[in-house]
Amino acid sequence: MHLENTSQDVTGLLRGAGLRPTRQRVALAELLFSKGNRHISAENLHEEAIVANVPVSLATVYNTLHQFTEVGLLREVAVEGTKTYFDTNTHEHQHFFYEDENIVVDIPGKGVTLDDLPQPPEGMEITRVDVVVRLRKKAN
Repeated sequence: MHLENTSQDVTGLLRGAGLRPTRQRVALAELLFSKGNRHISAENLHEEAIVANVPVSLATVYNTLHQFTEVGLLREVAVEGTKTYFDTNTHEHQHFFYEDENIVVDIPGKGVTLDDLPQPPEGMEITRVDVVVRLRKKAN
């Protein structure tokens, strides 16, 4: 998802998702969606907000990212127990995680093909399968 860097575009996006466009949500959404598809941690978004003179706490950034995820504006990508990235591309796709650099990127093309998924338990359905392929430089 890519928006022009205008408050009007972001306000419409938030309202369309059922969120009230508060000053902080609009400012964070402008930072998130004005740069095209990307993967960002809460800490990195908080740093961007500080540089852009957006007065927001790290806790507010986390809360806002989770709200955006709940309404489908972002996709959460967990790469480790405590390391989570938020993806502005909400379409079905998989990721590479560069361990040495702490960077998440989309796997190009059709990505990974999964065959023979297990049957879900009675009354349940599979909503999504997340694949993160971890990479690091080869040892010489």
